[in-house]
Amino acid sequence: MAEKADRYRIVADNRRARHDYFIEDTLEVGIILHGTEVKALRAGRASIGESYAGPKQGELYLFNAHIPEYGMASNQFNHEPRRMRKLLVHRREMDKLLSQVKREGVTLVPLQIYFNERGFAKLKLGLAKGKKLADKRETAKKRDWQRDKARILRDKG
Repeated sequence: MAEKADRYRIVADNRRARHDYFIEDTLEVGIILHGTEVKALRAGRASIGESYAGPKQGELYLFNAHIPEYGMASNQFNHEPRRMRKLLVHRREMDKLLSQVKREGVTLVPLQIYFNERGFAKLKLGLAKGKKLADKRETAKKRDWQRDKARILRDKG
């Protein structure tokens, strides 16, 4: 596992997604970026907490992701911080994802933006179902029990 972490650098992480959704499946997709967006990502500045992915005109797009303007670029070459960004997915995968979104009531939630070992910006998408309040409480209860159990075992052994 540490070997995989060495191969890529996480730029933005949506930790809230695992709290609000059951993540059923994940998929790595490419993302089309402008030059100043890549520079801003390499500086570690991005937010995907409020973003989501969805179809538009037969393609898959990332909506509402915030990549701030790059300060070193002149104003005429800078990008719009919350613009739609096209995602690169194989047609068969996209058709499968969109059919699940329409039929089963799931949503596509971005989990991470990172640079892979080749230096390309990638987005990890999660196929997610929303949690109800009782589900969130149950998850918190399980997490607390696992923490307490580990503490008890560590103290006894």
